[in-house]
This record gives sequence, structure tokens and C-alpha cells, in this order.
Amino acid sequence: MDEIFYQICISKIQHKQQIMIDQQTICAISTASGTGAIAMIRLSGNNALTIADSIFRSVKASKKLDQQKGGTFHFGTICDNNNEIVDEVIAAVFKAPHSFTGENMVEISCHGSSYIQQKVLQLLIDNGARMAKPGE
Repeated sequence: MDEIFYQICISKIQHKQQIMIDQQTICAISTASGTGAIAMIRLSGNNALTIADSIFRSVKASKKLDQQKGGTFHFGTICDNNNEIVDEVIAAVFKAPHSFTGENMVEISCHGSSYIQQKVLQLLIDNGARMAKPGE
């Protein structure tokens, strides 16, 4: 009897952990591997717009991505925690449920160097996203 109870408890814990993982905001490079002129980094989940706003600076100082309409594109820069410019980018805003993932989503088109791609990903992770797992 104790073994059955234990298995049920473990199953419920694993289910809750999966739900927590599913609700996290994820990020990944969505262009082909290698170095090209442009790379696209996708950020998807409930906090995608807030996380993107923490590193995106619009050329119009007061513009915030979370206040923009879905299906819109915005020119600006990605800045690190010291407000140093990492790259000039275009951020595409998609709002749930009208996105590829059905969640809030931001696609950041940046220059394609491996350094820039990794720097943008790290900034997203530092501000609350996690790397997407294969198939997410």
C-alpha cells in the first residue's frame, strides 16, 4: 500500500513540475545553425514581452514592447545590464493567441555573429527566460 501511495505522490509531483516548466518563458535561436547575416531569436511565454522590454531600447525612448499591438515590428537596440549597446535589432511582437506558439512571443532579428546571438540569449536568460528544450 505504501509503495502505491509513493508512486502516486511521485507522479503528481512530476506532473506539477511539468506544468511549471510549460509555463516558463523560453528562448532559442530559431534560424539555422552557423553564421549568417541575420539571426532570429524567439522568446515565447507569458513573460516574453516583459523580458524583452528589459533589454530592448526603442529608438523612441518611451516605447515599450508590451504596450504595442501584436503583429508589429520595432527598431531599436539590445542593451546589457550596464546599458551598453550589444546590437541594433528589429523586434517583432506577437500577442496570444495570435502567434506561432499561441503565447505572447517576441522575435528578435539581430546580426548573425555567434557572439551576438549568444550574448542576446544570455541577456534573455539573465532576465528570466530559460533555454528551450528540443521540440519546444
